[in-house]
Amino acid sequence: MPTSLPISEHDKRLGACVRERDTVARVGADEFAVLLAELDQNWLDAAMLAEAVAHKILDALGQPYQLDGSEVSCTASIGIALFGEQHDDDVEALKRAEMAMYQAKAQGRNTLRFFDPKMQAVVNARVSMESSLRDAMANDQLVLHYQPQVTDQGQITGVEALLRWLDPNRGMVSPAEFIPVAEETGLIVPIGDWVLETACKQLAQWASQPGMTHLTMAVNVSAKQFHQRDFVDRVLMTLERTGAKADRLKLELTESLLVEDVEGVIVKMNALKARGVTFSLDDFGTGYSSLSYLQRLPLDQLKIDQGFVRDILINPNDAAIAKMVVALADSLGLTVIPEGVETQAQRDFLLGLGCHNFQGYLFSRPLPIDEFEAFVKRG
Repeated sequence: MPTSLPISEHDKRLGACVRERDTVARVGADEFAVLLAELDQNWLDAAMLAEAVAHKILDALGQPYQLDGSEVSCTASIGIALFGEQHDDDVEALKRAEMAMYQAKAQGRNTLRFFDPKMQAVVNARVSMESSLRDAMANDQLVLHYQPQVTDQGQITGVEALLRWLDPNRGMVSPAEFIPVAEETGLIVPIGDWVLETACKQLAQWASQPGMTHLTMAVNVSAKQFHQRDFVDRVLMTLERTGAKADRLKLELTESLLVEDVEGVIVKMNALKARGVTFSLDDFGTGYSSLSYLQRLPLDQLKIDQGFVRDILINPNDAAIAKMVVALADSLGLTVIPEGVETQAQRDFLLGLGCHNFQGYLFSRPLPIDEFEAFVKRG
């Protein structure tokens, strides 16, 4: 529901849909909770009454609102969970209702969904993953692997530091499994700090190793991590503490950063840029980027997402997007690097578009530190 609408109007309509003994509460910017008290102990009867109230709420909130002399409409998504299904407390019931609400949103909004026991399995798996991830952080199970970035002449210019989780029981856990959980729980912030610290320590070590001093280190930064108020100070303190050279550190940002507080993003980037840190815009073309903002960001590089590289030889749209990114980077004075390059044909095609730097399995998979250093020494 649009938060610009008067909250009192939402309250009035919701209150008219329930009984005096029921409770209506606002739990978020655009989320409300309704507690229906003293329902029938029969599960089916209770569910039918809850569904009837939910439909009544949908109808009430679906009626037009008057806002500043204009008529506006909004829709709601409702999730329903019954107490006693899992013998949990009210907090757990609210969590189940929220899961059902997200399911309702996924079905097209303006609808309702009951909590499905299958959702509980998802919730339990997520809780287990979160617990295991906390243990992994405490027990040094997280490691960095390094994927080379090379020129069209085959020279290794730098690496991208990629987070890996080596679980003693499950083996290597895919980042696709645990990164979303880290994002949802906020663990991505301390994990991101650890990644930055570890990467900068490695940069400092390379500074004294022949053949490694020229390497740059690309580190991914999540939106949640970047939007921390003291993010700039954290980066600068890490550089000072580790002795890493700022101009060898490249922070990879995603387009999702630009959705919120663009002006603040620019200020932080400029503060770090002034100290020598460089920036790459990761997964370019997959999200939202205003070209007017793009011109103002102190970027050094655009990365072509591997999703465009994968089918670049057979999909004209992917080829056109890659060509556009190269042209845009050239016009802005930025370098460009495609990731996910796996075949010589892809490399040659991208070279023909004007790419002179590459990253992907054609050159090397992400390597543990010992294997990477041996890889560099072999030339």
